[in-house]
Amino acid sequence: MTTVGELFNDAAEHFERLAPALWNPMGNAVVAAAGLSLDQRVLDVCCGSGASTIPAAQEVGPGGRVDAVDLSSELLDLAAAKASALDIDTITFARSDAATWTGSEPYDAVLCCYGLFFLPDMAAGVRHLASQLRRGGRLAVSTWQEQAHKPFVTLFEEACFEEQPHLRDAPEPRPSRQLREISTPEKLDGFLASCGFEDTKIDEMALQVPLDAELAWELVLGTGYRALLPIDQDGRDRIRDRFLGTLGDDFALNADSLIAVASR
Repeated sequence: MTTVGELFNDAAEHFERLAPALWNPMGNAVVAAAGLSLDQRVLDVCCGSGASTIPAAQEVGPGGRVDAVDLSSELLDLAAAKASALDIDTITFARSDAATWTGSEPYDAVLCCYGLFFLPDMAAGVRHLASQLRRGGRLAVSTWQEQAHKPFVTLFEEACFEEQPHLRDAPEPRPSRQLREISTPEKLDGFLASCGFEDTKIDEMALQVPLDAELAWELVLGTGYRALLPIDQDGRDRIRDRFLGTLGDDFALNADSLIAVASR
């Protein structure tokens, strides 16, 4: 069975092609919502290729520190290359599980962009993140809203099911189940409260991302969607042709998101 780290190692180059249109704007939005200050210590979990890591390091300045954690070594390498190109030396990159990572000192803020639902046990993982914060420290997260990625996901799944009928009755993946638990402001607020956070502020962020055929397929290959693809290339090609044929031209991805900031 492919692990999350292995999946995103394979997806890394495709993931990064989505950065200008999707990951970078939302990473900047999460950092802005976190209200970071100079000289603070920040933990960025599920950091990907650095969409929130880099702006966080810029916000806390040369006197601050950012620990960036992800399970994908390939994504971490991309993030580290960006930091090096910008001459930022205040970031420590670590291949580690966010659900068990422990810093040497409490953090002023913990960031997590579209990563909570990938944790093995989302509630236990978020409680662990809370334990990494100093008293009064902030958690800033982004997640998809309830109707995000529709009808993109429906059309893609149908193309996969036609190629692999046995998948229709397969159990729903854990990330999908956990995502539903935090996909509305009310659900996200209740979830964070149950994990020990308070004073939660949630903003609904409307975002439409234009996708031509090439970028639409990059979204499949660069995210968890790729887990539905068969190993054989011929099967992948048939799914690609079927999916892009139903997606049509001038498609816009519904990337509506929630950004929450809560205090410990």
